[in-house]
Amino acid sequence: MTENADLFWGVRGGGGNFGIATSFEYQLHAVGPVLAGIVAYPFEKAKDVLKLFREFTSGAPDEMASGIVLISLPDGTPVVGIVVCHSGALAEGERVVKPLMTFGPRIIDQIGPIPYTAAQQLIDGFYPPGLQNYWKSSFLRTISDEAIDTIVAYCAKRPSPICHGLIEHQLGDAVRRVDRDATAFGYRDVEYSFVSLGVCADAAEAEKCTRWAGEFWNAMRPWSTGGVYVNYLGRREVDEGAGRIEAAYGPEKSARLVALKNKYDPANLFRLNQNIKPSLETSVARSA
Repeated sequence: MTENADLFWGVRGGGGNFGIATSFEYQLHAVGPVLAGIVAYPFEKAKDVLKLFREFTSGAPDEMASGIVLISLPDGTPVVGIVVCHSGALAEGERVVKPLMTFGPRIIDQIGPIPYTAAQQLIDGFYPPGLQNYWKSSFLRTISDEAIDTIVAYCAKRPSPICHGLIEHQLGDAVRRVDRDATAFGYRDVEYSFVSLGVCADAAEAEKCTRWAGEFWNAMRPWSTGGVYVNYLGRREVDEGAGRIEAAYGPEKSARLVALKNKYDPANLFRLNQNIKPSLETSVARSA
């Protein structure tokens, strides 16, 4: 990078707050086949499966991406499912996922070698077009036994079968190896991202699903780091509450990003996003 180094820093995490990318050049890397798929267990085993996931992720290699979700299958059966994708050697992936494949009973057992493009579509069937969606998110310090009890309690009283709780395991040392000050993206040392999702097909159920998701998220706050992944924030401050943008970056990086907005976009032209507001915002932007 030979010019506008400060702006380049800001777009790596601050994204569309600073402009529009008109073209990209990609350096591609060969990936696949990968060892990926879904394994799901009866909801009655949810506490044990969450503890299994905690142990599974504690020693997971960089090549392993995974998440755990408490949801219902299309036929209405409540389950706790784990989605995995291991992008390294298949034999090593089989060794890593063995604890998941030997824990039972299993309702779904579909982990195997597939193309990477197929791994990208593993959960598409759970999110058909036209759903009503609301979610709240935060990073978690750990998946404690108390947090597990809270997750299971809320997911046992979901107002809609497609409301769900989700925990994603962050990408470990692959993310941590990047210097924390190198980009606007922060929280490279967190282990987990939690999301409560109030989802329904019928708009008449949206209010109660939204309320459930908010209450669930609030109940999980004791185990939150206070931070959040910016892409999991709603676009409107009224949906998230004051201070959530700062929570996505932390106070130091937030201040640096505001300074960049003052310099490059003082009128806040780029505002239809998780908006970083300039402190020098002009009357033009306020009246737009």
